[in-house]
Formats: sequence, C-alpha cells, structure tokens
Amino acid sequence: MENSSGSKDYEYEVEGYELNKRDFKASTNDIDAYEEEYNEFSGEESVEETKLSFFSRLAAVVNAEAKGIEPVTDEEKTDDSIINAASMWFSANMVIASYALGALGPVIYGLNFGTSVLTIFFFNILGMSSVAFFSVFGAEFGLRQMVLTRYLCGNITARIFAIINIIACIGWGVVNTVVSAQLLNEVNSPHQMPLWAGCLIIVIGTVLISFFGYNVIHAYEKWSWVPNFAVFLVIIARMKISGQFSNGPWNGGANTAAGVLSFGCAVYGFAAGWTTYAADYTVYMPRNTNKFKIFFSLAFGLLFPLLFTMILGAAVGMGAVNNPRWMEYYNENAMGGLTYAVLVEDSLHGFGQFCCVVLAMSTVANNIPNMYTIALSVQALWDRFAKIPRVIWTLLGNVFVLGISIAAVYKFESFMENFMNSIGYYLSIYVAISCSEHFIYRKGFKGYNVEDWNNPAKLPIGIAGTSALFVGAVGVALGMSQTYWTGELGRLIGDKGGGDIGFELGMSWAFIVFNLVRPLELKYFGR
Repeated sequence: MENSSGSKDYEYEVEGYELNKRDFKASTNDIDAYEEEYNEFSGEESVEETKLSFFSRLAAVVNAEAKGIEPVTDEEKTDDSIINAASMWFSANMVIASYALGALGPVIYGLNFGTSVLTIFFFNILGMSSVAFFSVFGAEFGLRQMVLTRYLCGNITARIFAIINIIACIGWGVVNTVVSAQLLNEVNSPHQMPLWAGCLIIVIGTVLISFFGYNVIHAYEKWSWVPNFAVFLVIIARMKISGQFSNGPWNGGANTAAGVLSFGCAVYGFAAGWTTYAADYTVYMPRNTNKFKIFFSLAFGLLFPLLFTMILGAAVGMGAVNNPRWMEYYNENAMGGLTYAVLVEDSLHGFGQFCCVVLAMSTVANNIPNMYTIALSVQALWDRFAKIPRVIWTLLGNVFVLGISIAAVYKFESFMENFMNSIGYYLSIYVAISCSEHFIYRKGFKGYNVEDWNNPAKLPIGIAGTSALFVGAVGVALGMSQTYWTGELGRLIGDKGGGDIGFELGMSWAFIVFNLVRPLELKYFGR
C-alpha cells in the first residue's frame, strides 16, 4: 500500500503481529536489511544463511562448528566444564614441542640442569599468566581473542595483531610439524619414512580434528595427553638407567646471565604463545562461571605440562652434553634424533620406536589450537574474510603449514625454530597494551559493550596501540639476541653473542608509550 509520502510500506504477519517497514525506520532502498530483521522475527533462516557455501553445508552435515567471529550468545553458552577448559591446554603442552624447547638450556645456551630448571619455572609462570587471564574474557563476553583485541588495543592495532597472529599460527605449526617429522624419520631404520611424508601425516591428523571446531577439539584434547605422558615416563626411566644425566657445574657471571635471559625469552614466548588464542577456547562457557576458577584451573592446566616437559627436555639435553653419540643424533635430527637415541639405540628397540611414533603424533594436540585460531584471526582481519566459513580458513591454514613444513624440514628448519622462539617479543607488547587498557581505562569487565564488537565508531581508533606497538618493536630490536639479529643493548650482556632482553624492553616501552598517548586519544576522540 502507499503511504502519504508516496513510498511503499511493507507489512508481514508473524504470529499475529503486524511488522511495518516504518517501525524499523528502514527505507525502501534497504529491503535486504529489512528482510534480515523480518527473518529474525519469523524464525526463518536469514537470506545469507540460505546461501551457505558447500563447506558450510558440509560442516552442518557432519555437525562441525559453523560459527565464526560473531559473539557467542548466552543461549549458546552451554559448556560449563572447567575440566574441558583446563585439559585443552594440558594436552596442547604435553607434547614434543615443549619437551624439545627445554633441551635448549643445556645444549644451546650452555646452562646446567639446575639453572635451566629455575629459568623454566619463573619464565613459564610469567608467560602462562596472560593466557589464563584472557581466557576469563571468553566466558565473560563470548568474544574471540582477536575481536576482543579491538577493545583492548584499538581497531587499527587489532588488525595488525591479527596479521601477526596468522603468521604465528602458521609458524608454530611448521616448527612443531618439522620436529615430529624428524622423529618419524628416525624410526624403522634403514627403511625410514621420508621427511615429507612425516609432515603430511601430522597435518592430516590436525585437519581431522580442527575441522570440526570447538566441541570436538575439547573432546580430543581432554584425553590426548595420556599416551604422551606415558611415553615421557618411559624417557625418565631410560635416562635413569642410561646414567647419562648429571646436573653439571654451577656457573655465574655475565655469560650465564646472557644464557638465562636468552633461554628465558624462548620459554616465555612458548608459554605466552597461547595469549592471543586464549578467549577462543572459553567462549561457550556460561557468563556466570566463576572467574577465579577459570583462571586458576587454566593456570594449572598450562603450568604442569609446561614445567614437566621442559624440565625433562633439559635433563635429556644434559644427557646429550655428556654423551657425544647422543649429541651427534641431536646435531643430525634435532630433538627427534636425540629422543630416538634415548629410546631406541641400545635400549628399548622396537618398543622404543613405538614410543617415538606416539610422541611424534603428540604434535597434533599442539597444532590443533593453531589451526582453529588461524581461521578466526583471518576473519577478524577484514569483514569480507569473515563471510568465508571458518572451515575453509582452517583447511587453507593446514595447506600452508604442510607446504612450508616440507620446505623447512629440508632447507631452513633451524631458521624457523629460532624465528618462532622469538615470538614472545610481540606477545609481551600485546600484554602490556591490553592490560593497560583493561585495568586503567576500562576499569575492569564493566567497561565493555559487546554490541560494539564490529562498530568502528564505538571502538578505540588504535592510535595509542599502534604507537606503543611501533615503539615496543624498537625496544625489541635493541634488546634481542638471536642468530639472525643481535641488538645494540643485547650484545652488551656477556661476551658470547649477547643476552636477550628483547621482550622485557618491548613490554616496558610499549607500556610507557601507550599510557602517554591513550589519555590524549580519549581526550580528542572520546574513544
């Protein structure tokens, strides 16, 4: 029918209620937006939902999670299991990757066992704290971590962090896959599995779980730690029987300090590496779940496997320092080769090879969070990417990991490992900015409006966040000590290549700059 202005009114009957176009304040030029609102009232699928892609329909058929980065509503928050949340990280860290990292203390940085253990303990506590803290946000707001970042760091800075997170997800997937492929390559000598085939097996295992999303991931991670833990107990027994372990001499001075700082940076980066994933795995927990229970349960779920595996890795690393034959295995095939030497050569033989296979497959539990979160990070990067189903991005992420892993395992494995061990730099900057915004400017959890999640006009612009990120990166460059770069400040520590203070400088400089610029951003832009 025609109204007085000559434009058409659209009327629909929905359960006895008349819905008028003017009631929604929509013009006749915005029919699509109106029909979306109409469908919401009528309970029918929206226009966009009726045009599901093949992958979305496939996900629906196999009961995979189809939800992307849009907020999880209170009605959808049905996962009330604290054990699920804690076991997620328990399994993801009870793996060969964290075990391999522990060996760097004695083998690479020249630390004895005791010094390595102290470094592992304190830097893990520092690193895992931010993961447990941001996990609370998932239950409270139902927002994915990279969407939450828009509130914490500003809309522009959040997109930058999303790019970095995508690189981190792929990079960690590559490093983890390469380590496991090397271990599989050692098994059944002289008829070893090719390195490329080992990479393929790990990636296929990751795809089979990460494709299905939140519920299947939690179900898998709840128990996947058990066989890995059993193999680690076998390694402990073999180390005891071998007699190759010793604490090593206690040393002090500038060179030991440099080793502690550099090893500590790698440990922090691994433990804190889940920070930009954290909220993704608690979004389906009810809003009223006790925050302290979430924090301390996840803290335990993170800390126990991190300490257990890294300390064991340090002990095995000391065995390599004491046994030239074991060190040959390490130099030839990194931690995969060293583990083979402990479990198979002159020890458990066939059963030892079986243990190697089990331990190699543990990487799947560590890669799953990377491949689930990469999809959400891509969707958070650009609105148009969010229209592409999560499962497609998950599959593409695994394709990239496979391609780069096969190349890295033959050509640049050491570079990838050193590069990813320095990922803690950007995480420290992220933590400094995010905690400042949360505690100082939003004054806790009451300072957020979930409805603003995709409204740039209501979110911080990101001037303060971007400034802090840039200046923090300068601090990192001056303080880092890696094989590919040593900063002017980092090289002043010790006389054997320097000590790494990159993440400490990055965090402190970012904190200072953010809190200098953020008040001005609020004053002149109001958000």
